[in-house]
Amino acid sequence: MALFDVATAAVEAALAAGARYADARVMSRRYESMSARNGEIEDLTQQADAGIGVRALVGSSWGFQAVPDLTEKAAREAGSAATAIAKASGLVAGPALDLVPTETRQDAWTGPCQVDPFAVPMSVKGDLLVSVTQTMRDHGADQAEALYQLWEQRSWFVSSAGHRIEQKIVKSGGGISATANGEFETQRRSYPCYRGQYGTAGWELVEQLDLPAHAARVAAEARELLTAPECPSTTTDLILGGEQLALQIHESVGHAIELDRILGWEAAFAGTSWLELDKLGSLRYGSELMNITIDPTIPGALGSFGYDDEGTPAVARDAVRDGIWVGVLAGRDSAAVAGLDYGGSVRSEGWSRLPMVRMTNVGLEPGPHTLAEIIAATDDGVMMETNRSWSIDDKRLNFQFGTEIGWEVKNGALGRMLRNPTYTGIGPLFWRSMDMLSSESVPWGTPNCGKGQPGQTGHTGHPAAPARFKGVRVGVRS
Repeated sequence: MALFDVATAAVEAALAAGARYADARVMSRRYESMSARNGEIEDLTQQADAGIGVRALVGSSWGFQAVPDLTEKAAREAGSAATAIAKASGLVAGPALDLVPTETRQDAWTGPCQVDPFAVPMSVKGDLLVSVTQTMRDHGADQAEALYQLWEQRSWFVSSAGHRIEQKIVKSGGGISATANGEFETQRRSYPCYRGQYGTAGWELVEQLDLPAHAARVAAEARELLTAPECPSTTTDLILGGEQLALQIHESVGHAIELDRILGWEAAFAGTSWLELDKLGSLRYGSELMNITIDPTIPGALGSFGYDDEGTPAVARDAVRDGIWVGVLAGRDSAAVAGLDYGGSVRSEGWSRLPMVRMTNVGLEPGPHTLAEIIAATDDGVMMETNRSWSIDDKRLNFQFGTEIGWEVKNGALGRMLRNPTYTGIGPLFWRSMDMLSSESVPWGTPNCGKGQPGQTGHTGHPAAPARFKGVRVGVRS
């Protein structure tokens, strides 16, 4: 195929210029989003681009060059330039750098997609958003918003080790939100979560969300929150809904187990991690109910793929097992530095960005309970769901989260609705307090994970179910 030839030309030029390893990714991308507010279409964005990104390794230094030109001439120039950059970087000598072995494949992989979202008529997509915002307005929302987002990415990967991998991944999703204005404050309710729900799937995912069925409830709850009592400031049992727990996993586990953070490679922008490599395999991260997996093979989850951007096949592995930290998100170079024998978690936002360690699907395995059983077993506590705000330090240790809505839990039953609920904690102490976990898991998608310099927006998945945590400080005001 011609695009494989373009990538091959870039790799050959990098090797000819002196690289000991090189790889190239030809990528084409499409993006579409639409949003509506108060019964009218507010924005429509459609974008497409294509290009090639080349990595070259000289000594212990990487070079990277990207161009939006898919001619073989431009690809060869990019390959040579990537090697020149690596040589220049090598003028400041670093420690020896190897790459852990990975199986060399020639393969093609396509993600699941039942309904091509780009082929759905614009009128159908627009009518959906307009209709649900009108419903929310009719049921008390002062501001009613709805959106969808669609992505299609095709890539052709070639490496000097012999990889030739083609992938096509379609991603879709959307959501709604209602805002109610009171005399002294504003309240918001969202569905299915504060930014929408997304996955590696076609338009069928948006249909499955059934946004019209939730529009009236979302608006009514936003209005009701204006007069609900404030979440009390106390220490109590906390039940988190699955969507909020997904963000908790993302911030206090997913980023913390990124090996480039642990090694200090990302300290300038994204921070480091409280985890230390010599504790891998022995550190108690959480209770015995805590089983976190790194699994890019989950069908339909947002962080799924066939191969990462180093050509490593998607494989599920443990990050935390029975509460013990046992695995990291790694690339071939960072794993070699750390003395590990696996990568598989390197991705880039697109052809113009250097691949780096990113979350795939980092999720909590289901537990033995149901949400109803968790509530019934709680004598005094608070239940919170749907994220509203988050803050966590650069070591991913101390955190504070706010959610859109909460409820009192008294004598095994949900009580009054609570407004402005918040909770705070320290990562390992918080996870060690988890004593009940539901089996009702959903692979929540996060389409806006930021990392890197220049910044990259990653797509990650987080299977999660409702859970209970003992003795958590809630109702924090500052």
